[in-house]
Amino acid sequence: MRIPPQIFRLVLLTVGIVTSYSAARYFLTPPSFGQYGWFRGDALHLLQDRPRKYAGRKACDECHSEQVQKLAKAEHKTVSCESCHGVGLAHVDDPGVTLGRPTDGLCTRCHERDVARPVWLHQINPKNHYNGQHCVECHVPHQPNEVP
Repeated sequence: MRIPPQIFRLVLLTVGIVTSYSAARYFLTPPSFGQYGWFRGDALHLLQDRPRKYAGRKACDECHSEQVQKLAKAEHKTVSCESCHGVGLAHVDDPGVTLGRPTDGLCTRCHERDVARPVWLHQINPKNHYNGQHCVECHVPHQPNEVP
């Protein structure tokens, strides 16, 4: 029994694709890939050598402990200060450098209605929730349930 030429070509093409893929994977996969699961082990050293940008909550607590304490009791306790105010390392090094003030866009980034978000997260439809007002006119960001 003879194999039809179409089947022979199909098998040959499949073998060629698998061989090409295997060769590319062998030569293009870094040696440290898989050292820590599905990660490249050498990436940790590269990331560690990058210059820092974020200061972290402890640095904010040194000068703004009152605000950090307020935030620790509110719904936003798990949100980093720099999530709303921006990268803060330059401010820590030189307090004259001011950080950004939160804008409505930052609030809606987390609180705009989205079916993919958990039900317990307060969600709004910005078009219906307020008419031309800013979020901070009705909500205190460090204590969202308080009225200013």
